[in-house]
Amino acid sequence: MTSESKARRDRAIREKAPAAPLLPRRSEPLPAERLPVILEVLPGDDYALLDSGDRLKLEQYGPYRIIRPEGQAIWRPALPQGEWDKADAVFTGDTDEEGMGRWRFPRAPLGETWPMRHDGVDYLGRFTSFRHVGVFPEQATHWDYMETLIRNAGRRVKVLNLFGYTGLASLVAARAGAEVTHVDASKKAIGWARENQEVARLTDKPIRWICDDAMKFVEREVRRESTYDIILLDPPAYGRGPKGEVWQLFDHLPAMAEACRTILTDRPLAVVLTAYSIRASFFAIHALVRDTFAGMGGTVESGELVIREKAAGRALSTSLFSRWVAQ
Repeated sequence: MTSESKARRDRAIREKAPAAPLLPRRSEPLPAERLPVILEVLPGDDYALLDSGDRLKLEQYGPYRIIRPEGQAIWRPALPQGEWDKADAVFTGDTDEEGMGRWRFPRAPLGETWPMRHDGVDYLGRFTSFRHVGVFPEQATHWDYMETLIRNAGRRVKVLNLFGYTGLASLVAARAGAEVTHVDASKKAIGWARENQEVARLTDKPIRWICDDAMKFVEREVRRESTYDIILLDPPAYGRGPKGEVWQLFDHLPAMAEACRTILTDRPLAVVLTAYSIRASFFAIHALVRDTFAGMGGTVESGELVIREKAAGRALSTSLFSRWVAQ
């Protein structure tokens, strides 16, 4: 961990908002459970993990090959160095998950943005100083599952996408026919998401883009008695709202989960939680989600999201997940 990231962590500990008081543990029957569940993304035309190793990963996004740090890739690369040398962009600098860095373009200078696609949905990739490019491809299995739920519901479905980032999940849901509310604390991310809606030619779809602190937004929805059929949560381990609100996953996730239960409709479909960059097992969030949805029936499925590598077939784990599904 760099001195900057340590300082950020220490400052967060000093300034963190107090966790909301929680209700006593429910005595109703727990939902059924299914675990471990491994959801994997295979190499495709839009995206592929070509190779990995030596704490790096070589990815293909449409026409571009990109090299980024990957701390879990402690094995050796399977492809020869010549294949890695064909990369169009290489992230250099701090390898901390939220560390600053910059991009190097070995072959030809590339613009800040470039067109990408997921399952027919066009959007913009962007070379950010935090190594991300605007999409987390491992989430594709959640998007496919959500799209199936929406199309099979036989009614208009309302989706709440919390910590929505650049909006790809929101676009997939809207394309499937859902009415979507997208919430993110970053004005820059909201602007990017709006750009993506235009690029995807989905401006006629009902999406509300809201720049707000996710916890405060959900608390207001509880008071307004607003409800949703599907809720997506992809919170960071640590984050800040637009007015400096502090988010700490382990401190604030229990209250967030409780609030999400409160704003479900009387015919809910699913609540999907993904957690990344945390030192925990999926058993932790599995137990939380199962306790939270006690008395509601359904099933809690938990495990890991992985990307299957093309070169040697190795599985790269990217995040933990737990989802409550009504059916």
